[in-house]
Amino acid sequence: MGSRRKARELAVQVLFCLEFLEGDVPAVFDLVCENFSSRKAPWAFARDLVLGTCKKVTVIDEMIRRSSRNWRLERMSRLDRSILRLAVYELLYKEDIPPKVSIDEAVDLGKRFGNVESGKFINGILDDIYSSMRGKITTQ
Repeated sequence: MGSRRKARELAVQVLFCLEFLEGDVPAVFDLVCENFSSRKAPWAFARDLVLGTCKKVTVIDEMIRRSSRNWRLERMSRLDRSILRLAVYELLYKEDIPPKVSIDEAVDLGKRFGNVESGKFINGILDDIYSSMRGKITTQ
């Protein structure tokens, strides 16, 4: 397993914990890393993903809301919501990561950690977001 995938797993764990814990994001990140991460290698990339996602969560959540017909953000599982937030952050703000990679990684995280339908659910929402992003780029 590559270090970026491990970093994404760690980032999702932290974002998931933040669903339950209020507080300083870097402190929660450190707490999760110290208790659940075995290697420090992906910490820098994971920290970048978590801090960026938390900083842009309002914009990210609005994108998810617009693309999740029939599902309110608040009704989504906390895990699916955490994975979606991470992936949307990558799609919007990490230009060095190809969008298809971000989507594939999120779907894999959903399949690995979520329920039977998580992968399909995540894929559908991210595909819609990505399609709308491409539409805006081609019409400008």
